[in-house]
Amino acid sequence: MNDLTQQRILVTGAGSGLGAAIAARLVKAGARVALLDIRADSAERVALATDPGGGATLALGCDVGQAPQVQQSLDAVLDRWGGLDVLVNNAGTDVTASIDEVDSAVWRKVIDTNLVGPFLLTKAALPMLRASDGGRGGHIVNVASTASLRAWPNASAYHASKWGLLGMGKALHAELRPQGVRVTTLIVGGMRTPFLLDRFPDIDTRTLQDPANVAEAVGFVLAMPRGTVIAEIMVLPDAETSWP
Repeated sequence: MNDLTQQRILVTGAGSGLGAAIAARLVKAGARVALLDIRADSAERVALATDPGGGATLALGCDVGQAPQVQQSLDAVLDRWGGLDVLVNNAGTDVTASIDEVDSAVWRKVIDTNLVGPFLLTKAALPMLRASDGGRGGHIVNVASTASLRAWPNASAYHASKWGLLGMGKALHAELRPQGVRVTTLIVGGMRTPFLLDRFPDIDTRTLQDPANVAEAVGFVLAMPRGTVIAEIMVLPDAETSWP
């Protein structure tokens, strides 16, 4: 299996939930992890909790939908570690509102975070990812959702963004595969994270999965040996609420 020791990995949305779990899992595996979050203080708290010594993490505030902030973050990673081996596009947001009620600026913000952000990060990170592993290429993991495969009411922006992310992942898998850059789309079912718990306090948490379990799947995907790429993987709780 691919050894993650000293791998240079950037995780977006790392200040809470799945992003924090992924960061912790990768630091434990010996990787160096840049934690990006729109809330810099949240990224710093997770970095301190997962890496008290501070040598294996870099916490950065970044709105992934803003190209200048994305470039500044990648420049900081380059300055700290000299390159990047893995990009995990995990940052996400949502708005629960009907098409009649949702504000167009809020709708666009969901698209900017969930879809434009991964595009901006991928485009800006590609020179480093192509140079990874002596030019053999790095890895991109895009965190999608069961919302990229089916739909429910009052979530048009979220569905549009996740269906778009799934499509972009498939396209980049085809485009970047010959260049040695592996692309994986991770389709995730409901998790016990603030993303759901803060918005739906009455949700039955027994139907949700621990984000640490999903982080294990990310670790597995990244550890696959050269010669193989997991292009798509779905990780669901035993009692999935958003998938038949």
